[in-house]
Amino acid sequence: MQYQLSKHAAKVLEERQILIAWLEQTLSFSELTLPDPHDTEAERRFRKIPECEGRVLRVAVNVTVTPNRVVSVFFDRAMKGKL
Repeated sequence: MQYQLSKHAAKVLEERQILIAWLEQTLSFSELTLPDPHDTEAERRFRKIPECEGRVLRVAVNVTVTPNRVVSVFFDRAMKGKL
């Protein structure tokens, strides 16, 4: 899957030590995909990351542009135990 990182997403990947491989796995093989309630152009993709004690990675991606643009990425505490 082709994608582009926003400046914010690139910054937080480094700050939060989130691997690109985890981001790409979440984009391509999400366990759950939901529309973003605050942005009609974006969707939220979720995936458990076994290497991080099963924490759930959330990737917000703008799907209306080509290539899709990753807007934000972080471990979502609210999704713990829901996947």
